[in-house]
Amino acid sequence: MTRPVLLWWGIGLILAAMALGAALTAAGPDIPSAVDTWWNSLMDGIRSPFLVGFGSTLDRVGGSRIATIVGLVAVAALLIARRWRAAVFVAVSLLASVLVVQLLKSLFGRTRPEEILVDSDFGSFPSGHTANAATFAVLAVMLFPRLWVWLVAGLWMVCMAFSRTVLSAHWLSDTVGGILIGAGVTLVVGGLLLDWARSPRSDSPRTVDDVGSK
Repeated sequence: MTRPVLLWWGIGLILAAMALGAALTAAGPDIPSAVDTWWNSLMDGIRSPFLVGFGSTLDRVGGSRIATIVGLVAVAALLIARRWRAAVFVAVSLLASVLVVQLLKSLFGRTRPEEILVDSDFGSFPSGHTANAATFAVLAVMLFPRLWVWLVAGLWMVCMAFSRTVLSAHWLSDTVGGILIGAGVTLVVGGLLLDWARSPRSDSPRTVDDVGSK
């Protein structure tokens, strides 16, 4: 996709998330929607030790500490591979996603489900874990556009969203908002930096053959 397309898609997704948050909290931050109540009841019915263990594992993996480590490792790996522009793109996208999520959590102040099974911070909308998963997923697809990357990225987002609801850490709509924010912010940053991040390294030394071919 071209830069304008990435930018407009990204802005559209962010605006959609904000509109969703406004609609969900219009009647009050502690009043869940009918769909959220239905989904939460469904999760209560299918919850099992295995699913709780699955959700708890993704809760730790997608939490701020491990997610930060994974982000730093990804940036370091790109630097080692001498793709410093891509490293900057990844770092800016991850940081921007976290900042927007925290801003919207404070803006909407939505209450989490009462049955929550893990410790979490303030604000249910949007889901930070899911936004982070979406950010990583879209980054992977942008930098490594392969079919298997698309499939793994999509599965990762779905698994993270499901895990947040099976633990009653979030309402279903919170995870939708998280995906919209994570993907939207990354697309906006991509519209600004992706072409630059993919371009040849400007600091690569020129060889004798390069000079002779001029």
